[in-house]
Amino acid sequence: MPQTAIVIGATGLTGSHLVNLLLHNPAFDKVKVLMRKPVLKQRPGLESIIVDFEDEESLSAALQGDVLFCCIGTTKRKAGSKEQFREVDFNIPVRCATLAKRHGFNQFLLMSSIGANVNSRFFYLRTKGEAEQAITRLGFNSMHIFRPSALLGKRDEPRPGDLFTQYLVQVFYFLLQGRWKKYRGIRASTVAKAMVAASVKGENGTHIYESDAIKEMAGEPL
Repeated sequence: MPQTAIVIGATGLTGSHLVNLLLHNPAFDKVKVLMRKPVLKQRPGLESIIVDFEDEESLSAALQGDVLFCCIGTTKRKAGSKEQFREVDFNIPVRCATLAKRHGFNQFLLMSSIGANVNSRFFYLRTKGEAEQAITRLGFNSMHIFRPSALLGKRDEPRPGDLFTQYLVQVFYFLLQGRWKKYRGIRASTVAKAMVAASVKGENGTHIYESDAIKEMAGEPL
């Protein structure tokens, strides 16, 4: 039976690919995107829901579905402060996951980051690790965490330094071998494909995907 997917972070680089893939996948008959303002064009099967992510009552009402995908994320520079960064990259994913679990969702798919670790000395990676840990502890039957390295692809709103970063990532791509291979850049579309594939497969337990595992799940050559 087709399911309803809910996407958080649908306007980002990976999230936009994810929404498009979900709309064309027969496993899903509806895709709900939760956002602060209406920015997506309406398409068959797509429902945009305007929410206040800090208002648990309205957020809870919007979280009605089967599978929750979270691609939301920012940078400290764009957020403006550590507190605002943590609100986006920790509070929103954990708050949504908590409500989804309460509503009986069995699957949660989270896009995190390579190097995410609760013990990292880097604020960004530590926050990502804490979000992973908090959501995993909620006990979803099927939990999938994706840890891509630098994301490749064209953003609608390029971040400062994006073009230079992507240039460096591609220049050093083949120099990263062995244990460093997982730090190679990866296309956002590949991550999105892997998330959809994992959701359709629906294996129980907690699964973490890095580099080759993401490509393998997406059905792309390693």
